[in-house]
Parts: sequence; structure tokens; C-alpha cells
Amino acid sequence: MKAILGEKLGMTQIFNDESQAIPVTVIKAGPVKVTQIKRVATDGYDAIQVAFKELAQVNGPQAGHFAKAGIAPAKHLVEVPVDDIDTFNLGQEISVGDLFTAGQKADVTGVSRGKGFAGVMKRHNFKGQGASHGAHKVHRAPGAIGACATPARVFKGKRMPGRMGNERTTVMNLDIVEVDDERNLLMIRGAVPGPKGAVVLIREAVKANG
Repeated sequence: MKAILGEKLGMTQIFNDESQAIPVTVIKAGPVKVTQIKRVATDGYDAIQVAFKELAQVNGPQAGHFAKAGIAPAKHLVEVPVDDIDTFNLGQEISVGDLFTAGQKADVTGVSRGKGFAGVMKRHNFKGQGASHGAHKVHRAPGAIGACATPARVFKGKRMPGRMGNERTTVMNLDIVEVDDERNLLMIRGAVPGPKGAVVLIREAVKANG
């Protein structure tokens, strides 16, 4: 699987050959470096661990882990399953141009924006209660939740007010519009999870062919 870590820079628009404006999210993707190689013989599966965004200081065990790969400490690590493990080496640098080209589809994973405590209308798209005929200040309230003598409890997963956002989210099948290998930029059509500056994982789409 092709995958790379990146930092969300924000949104803009670019124009295609037909002068159509395409909304894109710009991601500074990589470069990442291989910090660990896992093989079937030793770990039971083939995968590589890649590091992104250099870090000034880490603790002793982490420093040893990076020193073994011969690279500077990094802030973010992710493990990526691969088919041909023999094509990778410790300390190898992987850029966005090595993995993606314009026209491909990608899945982007990140942590969504946190929106704090939200009511049921904002969180679950409830329509609210009536605004006339004696309804008194309950217009945005959730109403009855069905917890009477039977079943005498509230079922898990009941849609109620609570914390909204700040969850690991994946947006699938996004179009890669442009790849700027020189500046390590990836331009993806549409919105991806998280605020500006958020770290996201870009993978080749697993459902690109339906």
C-alpha cells in the first residue's frame, strides 16, 4: 500500500485547462523516512514504519530507535503494510512524487475539528420540537428518550447531546488534482479532516474501483 504523512496547509482553488475552478486542499506531504522494517520471518507480516516532522528532543528509548535507523528523531510515526519489502531500506527517504500522481484517488485520515459540547440538532441533525401551541422553551430539546419502566435504562448509542468532533475520520476516494514533487505539495479535490496544521495520513484509495 502507498501511504505518506503530511501537514494540512489549507484550501485554495486551481483552474484546469477548461478554466474551471477546482477547490483543493493543499497538503505538505512528506518527505518521510523509513525507521523500521518488519518482515514475515520476524514479525509475522511485511510492513515499514515511516517518520514525519523532525523533533529536537526525545527520550532514551526513542532516541535509540531512531539512531538504529540512522535518522534524526521525528514527531509522528506510522506503520504501512507493503507488498515488496525488499525494495525498502532503513533510513530511506520517500517523497510524495514517489507514491502519487495526478489523477489517482486517495483516502485521507485525520482528526476532525473539535466543536465542543453540542445539542442534538447540531450533532445529529434533529429537526427540533414544535415552536407553537404552548411549547415552552423546548424547541431544541431532544424530547423523550424511551427509558420507562421497560427497559428501565437508556440503550448504549442513544443519540443525545454530547461532545462533537475531535474524532479520527477518514474521507475516501478523493481526487488527486496535482502533485508538486519539488515543494512536496499534494493538492486534493475537496475537504479533508482537521484544521490547518493538522497531520493527516494519505493512502491510495482502497475502494477506487468500486
